[in-house]
Amino acid sequence: MIEADKLTRRFGARTAVDALTFSVPRGQIVGFLGPNGAGKSTTLKMLSGFLPPSSGTARIGDHDIVEDSEAARRLIGYMPESFPVYPEMRVEEYLRFRAEIKGLRGDRKAAVAKAMEVADITDVARRLVGELSKGYKQRVGLADAVVARPPLLILDEPTEGLDPNQILRFREVIRELGRAHTILLSTHILSEVEAVCSHVVIIHQGRIAKTGPLEDVRAELRDARRAVTLVLSVPEAARDAWQGDA
Repeated sequence: MIEADKLTRRFGARTAVDALTFSVPRGQIVGFLGPNGAGKSTTLKMLSGFLPPSSGTARIGDHDIVEDSEAARRLIGYMPESFPVYPEMRVEEYLRFRAEIKGLRGDRKAAVAKAMEVADITDVARRLVGELSKGYKQRVGLADAVVARPPLLILDEPTEGLDPNQILRFREVIRELGRAHTILLSTHILSEVEAVCSHVVIIHQGRIAKTGPLEDVRAELRDARRAVTLVLSVPEAARDAWQGDA
């Protein structure tokens, strides 16, 4: 669903994203894992068409994000880390407005109702967005991402700032969405990836550190930790001799 090829973004002399090459298989929930400042949000903005790459490119489905940007963006439901809302609008009204902006054809009322059902916000349909809790606002952002029925969802730190119960509920919603959508989920929390994802892309300082099926990556990291523990636990003289042989 996503094929990134040497995707790069520079801001002046600083390289925020450095030649990322990775893929997101169709029908999978993929974790985009890395610490704050690793380049995750910059990468998602490029994939979503909000920020042009300095070099390299990516394909969303069959569409190049640079040469065929509009068609690529039509396949994406994007939930940025800080998504814009109109606090004076009611939830249902806001989602109808967003569906119209996205050029949704067909029965928009039914599409909005379905998006609210999926995001579990039907009970606040007539509430003002500005009156909602953080958790409900996040779910409004998720409903916004799915309202046009895109095959790909790109979610940037969707559980940031939520309490533990809200996080658990949000994870359930994401797992349910994974039945019908390909999902790229950005987070700096390993347990988030382990809870909902089948594949992972680990990014550090703008570069890919590791990518692949979650179980394979977890096994590699576990073996690496075991090797480090083994070396640190042997007698000092033996360790020095081993290092000297190396």
